[in-house]
Amino acid sequence: MRPRRLAVQGVVIALGLAMTSPAIHAAASAGATVRTESGLVGGRSAREFLGIPYAAPPVGALRWRPPRPHAAWSGVRAATSFGDGCVQGASWDPGYETPKLTEDCLYLNVYRPRPAPHGLPVMVWIHGGGFTGGAGNDVVPTEFARKGDVIAVTVNYRLGAMGFLAHPALGAGSGNYGLMDQQAALRWVQRNIARFGGDPAKVTIAGESAGGQSVCDQLASPAARGLFRGAIIESGSYGDCAARARTDADQAGIAFARSLGCADAACLRGRPAQEILTAQGGFSFGPVAGGPVLPVQPADAFASGRYNRVPLVNGANHDEGRLFVFGAYDAGGHPLTAEQYPVALRNSYGDAAGRILARYPLSAYPSPGLALSAVETDQLMSCPVLDVNALVRRHSPAYTYEFADETSPPFESLRDLHTDFPFGATHVNELQYLFLHFGHPSPLDPAQRELSDQMIGYWTTFVRTGRPVVAGLPPMPRYDATQRVLSLSTHGNAISGGFDGFHKCAFWREVNR
Repeated sequence: MRPRRLAVQGVVIALGLAMTSPAIHAAASAGATVRTESGLVGGRSAREFLGIPYAAPPVGALRWRPPRPHAAWSGVRAATSFGDGCVQGASWDPGYETPKLTEDCLYLNVYRPRPAPHGLPVMVWIHGGGFTGGAGNDVVPTEFARKGDVIAVTVNYRLGAMGFLAHPALGAGSGNYGLMDQQAALRWVQRNIARFGGDPAKVTIAGESAGGQSVCDQLASPAARGLFRGAIIESGSYGDCAARARTDADQAGIAFARSLGCADAACLRGRPAQEILTAQGGFSFGPVAGGPVLPVQPADAFASGRYNRVPLVNGANHDEGRLFVFGAYDAGGHPLTAEQYPVALRNSYGDAAGRILARYPLSAYPSPGLALSAVETDQLMSCPVLDVNALVRRHSPAYTYEFADETSPPFESLRDLHTDFPFGATHVNELQYLFLHFGHPSPLDPAQRELSDQMIGYWTTFVRTGRPVVAGLPPMPRYDATQRVLSLSTHGNAISGGFDGFHKCAFWREVNR
């Protein structure tokens, strides 16, 4: 029996800052100017080019269609501010995420380590947010690019119903417009990144949470073949990268359209974005298995060897589930109680709840919330890392890490809530060690800053060489039968063989049968 998983989309924070769209100027703006296939762009500086359109606005007749090329422009387009994020609702942290209703949102940002590089490796970052929120500018990789001597690209893609509505009236391959956008951005990189000093033959895709699951999907997508040579999944293997089944997604799409009073594509395309956003609240959206973009489930593609075989870094955080439990209970002022704990297990895991309660007794944890957090960490995030790597390693290298700095500061939006909840190394928390999260520095102490430099070293060395090896540090182990994992911590990075046992993965494999 496979237990029902906690819905990541309903709890993961999707945060971003509202930015204005760039204008087009007749003369070059301050900073470097680069000629793209559509025209000249003038950067915010010689190192940052923001809000570059990589596809035509998916509006009107282009809503729920594959992305189309962007029209050429004359003069110099100012690439000095972020483009609008895609249509999305508010986060449960309203101080950081306001609703966005702009469908003209297919923009990317290019960061380079110095003014005039040549032939540098490239990392393309796919943001998280449960496929319903977030934006490319959720992270700012200026230091990542500078310290690692790589070019970094961050992208927006369509979200929620706009990005993942499946419906027979939209065609047999509907439901994966967000994945198509990501591929359009990767094709833009292939055609244009050399003009910024990057090497299109040395592209690595990377993402966190839903962005990490997007990386899973791109690995399994025939349409993405040849667009990258390496992949990094951060906290994105949940559910063994499972996508929605085609039949289920189509039926949900029919019900969604019915809620809007629509039975055909023309009616759906005529509905205002606000109506679409309001209606999507009662439905789940995400990638769909079945169709040309994602023919089969990623796990099936990995098992068969029919996927884009490139080196993979895949890992998770030591305390992933704490963010989910906080969002479901503590954020509303009602921490999980001892009486609610078995009820929560039954609601999420059905008949398996008794067995889970026996393996995760309240007596073993400081609070009911941390007990449930351990369950969600192990079942939802940690053990699937090993399961996915076990499939991939038959055909291509897979490397495994765990971010384990349990004293890491909560990421910015959580800090602003002024809560004493013990987040530890929770979901999202590793991002502030790699990038400026939401563009702002985090209060890392000296040991954490050292760990940050080390993590940037592992990630960027992988982008450059396909192997996460840093001189003077333990190498991130290639996955094999020993199931060794590189633990990233301020106590010293160490290769551990205890990941499987600590997270009770043998138990979860038995439960999931």
